[in-house]
Amino acid sequence: MMNVTLKQLRYFEALTRHGHFGRAAEASSISQPALSQQIKELEAELGVILFERSARQVRLTGFGEDVAGRVSDILRSVDELGDLARSAQDRLVGRLRIGVIPTIAPYLLPTLLGRLSDLHLDLDIHVRETLTPRLIRELADGQLDCAILALPVSDPAFTEVALFSEAMVLVRPGDQGGMPVPTADELRETRLLLLEEGHCFRDQALSFCNLGAARPREGLDGSSLSTLVQMVGAGIGVTLIPEMAVPVETRSASVALARFDPPEPGRTVGMIWRKTSPLATRLTQIADVVRDSADHLRALRASTSVI
Repeated sequence: MMNVTLKQLRYFEALTRHGHFGRAAEASSISQPALSQQIKELEAELGVILFERSARQVRLTGFGEDVAGRVSDILRSVDELGDLARSAQDRLVGRLRIGVIPTIAPYLLPTLLGRLSDLHLDLDIHVRETLTPRLIRELADGQLDCAILALPVSDPAFTEVALFSEAMVLVRPGDQGGMPVPTADELRETRLLLLEEGHCFRDQALSFCNLGAARPREGLDGSSLSTLVQMVGAGIGVTLIPEMAVPVETRSASVALARFDPPEPGRTVGMIWRKTSPLATRLTQIADVVRDSADHLRALRASTSVI
């Protein structure tokens, strides 16, 4: 019988993900020599070399690649045992790993985390903010319990729950506030500032303008909505932002806001989780809290007449 430990498998997974002993050790909260020793013991137990080592990089051998898929399945199954035990309790307890895309996280999380903490005192919430493709990959690998992002994802492995819809808002330099709102066709002829590639909100904005992957004119690709709005305030161009971002991103910028004529461009925000997750019932409760938090923010915007 082989004496392979779960600890060794988790270190193997960390080294596979980071491709570097130092970074893998840091992510695993152990010393680099200790992690290296555990990997050597795993290779000795299996009788096969799992990693090619060089001064700058560590990569899987052919056999290591075969092992990686099995290890991922094993660790996901072990984690789901814990989830199964948590799901059997009458309240939400323990660790909850939530992924959120960057065009939602700064605006929704303060309200959402406060409400979750008030409603579920024993919940240990871990938040991961990153782009949609990475959230989907980490959710599938069992590194996240759920993700809040723009729908649809259309992956049969996930349950999708639509939570709310919101409009895209046009942001223009302050001196253009009295001008007519451009149509999608007219917007294609402007200097449209967009998020860099990889952001789903960029794709949604391009879709509204019927641009595909093309750009109308040379502009600026930003890493955040904040950067784009500040560039608009400096008179460089115009941009689109989601409605929930308006109060935060426009409070210190000299910009004018406008709504498009119906049908307004927009997005549907939802939550997804693995269909196999034992926490499905509990995650449905979390989804309700996300929806309530978004409704609360919408009511605040309406009461302050931001737009």
